[in-house]
Amino acid sequence: MSALPFEWRAEAAAVEAVLIVATEPVPPGLLAELLEVPVDRVEQVCTALASSYEEEERGFELVRVAGGYRLQSHPAYRGYVERFVLDDAPHRLSPAALETLAIVAYKQPISRAQIAAIRGVNADGVIRMLASRGYVEPVGRDEGPGQAVLFGTTRLFLERLGLNGLEDLPPLGQFVPDAATVEALEHVLRASPEE
Repeated sequence: MSALPFEWRAEAAAVEAVLIVATEPVPPGLLAELLEVPVDRVEQVCTALASSYEEEERGFELVRVAGGYRLQSHPAYRGYVERFVLDDAPHRLSPAALETLAIVAYKQPISRAQIAAIRGVNADGVIRMLASRGYVEPVGRDEGPGQAVLFGTTRLFLERLGLNGLEDLPPLGQFVPDAATVEALEHVLRASPEE
């Protein structure tokens, strides 16, 4: 904590103590209440702590995700952490689940029927599994006939992806081919076997 002003050291230590035991990101407003300081001061302390950890090349970092702060392992040590955590993990998401989760993330709020129309297959089982793991949840009902349940992503989804909000999702444009590529693909796919 050498980069921190002396008068912030007690507050920085208190922030660290809270974040170490927190199971979810802690909002700056709650940290401000606990420390009995303004939210701006908490933001300054957290920024200074994050810089200090980076300068000291720690194995962890302080990040802002899902509207709060949390301590997490540094991305440079991802391989070690994955081996430790994932070797026996039976909870990896299937390609169908990842595809469905991406559709919900980018199109929310969205109904099961809309997801099925995009994917071309029934998504009921995948939605149930994603909901049971806490990645998606019902967020409302469609105003149309039948009032279908609409789904959206959860704070856990943001937390697991390390995002502060949905606006931090990468833009889809970088994954969509340009018009010339789409036209060439359509031509190849529509070509008859006799050609």
